[in-house]
Amino acid sequence: MVFKSEESKVISAYLAVCILWGSTYLAIRIGVSAFPPELFAGIRFLLAGTMMLLYAKFKGLAFPSDLKSIRDQSIVGLFLLLGGNGLVVWAEQWVNSGIASLLVATIPLYMAVIELFVPGRPRIDFKGWLGLIIGFSGVALLVLSGPGEGSTDFRGTVALLLAAFLWAVGSVYSKGFTPTGSVVSNIGVQMLAGGIGLSIVGVSLGELSRISISAKGIGAMLYLVVFGSLIGYSSYIYILQKWPAAKAGTYAYVNPPVAFLLGALILDEPFTLTLLVSTAVILTGVLLVQLSKTKNNRKEKAMKENTQCKDL
Repeated sequence: MVFKSEESKVISAYLAVCILWGSTYLAIRIGVSAFPPELFAGIRFLLAGTMMLLYAKFKGLAFPSDLKSIRDQSIVGLFLLLGGNGLVVWAEQWVNSGIASLLVATIPLYMAVIELFVPGRPRIDFKGWLGLIIGFSGVALLVLSGPGEGSTDFRGTVALLLAAFLWAVGSVYSKGFTPTGSVVSNIGVQMLAGGIGLSIVGVSLGELSRISISAKGIGAMLYLVVFGSLIGYSSYIYILQKWPAAKAGTYAYVNPPVAFLLGALILDEPFTLTLLVSTAVILTGVLLVQLSKTKNNRKEKAMKENTQCKDL
């Protein structure tokens, strides 16, 4: 009974991540229609990061032990939130929420390519290379589909692909050092660093003069702070503690359909046959890359275990 109860909690957290993170693209799309993009994202992460750090302090959780640890977590936050999320928010001024979620789902493809140049990281096999070709072919199909209802905006598309690349760089970088402090406090530092960076960019772009308080903008921001950052992040971290990373990462396949559905229902965003085919092709490529990395990780683990047995 305890096992079933624990597993039901994990499944509930997984469903929360699938739905909540899929819905954040809609909330961003609504938010940037009423609020300047970089300050919108910056204030979101300043609030969420402060709340995470206050919670860690209240619970007596460990904080990063030295300046190097704070620097490492801040760099991760700048790559993921300033670079990755900041460009997503900027792009959604012109790109529909469903398309944005689909292009961001290419992150595993970029990670596989980046890890080819990092010593000691898992390498993809033939299946992985096939996945890369298929995945980026889906991106090409989406981008080159031509004008018409549901077509992509060029500058927004470039920004989203760069956002996915920067998120992948930050993710790979985060695996290159041993973190100190609790997961909650580290996430708080990342959010705070990203929020500060985004706010500086927003002020530099003259967004302060464009701020206008509206119920729509405030509602979208509060939704992203609570459901996207606090509940979404916490649920994902809980899943990572219970499931293998590859299994936990399958939420990325669910986010685009959720984003497309909500965008169509709430904002009347179009969903064409080209978008359907592109979605299937891109997610197939991502799946093949993930399966390839999982297989190679198992091989490396088995080799290490065999080596340890021989040493004994």
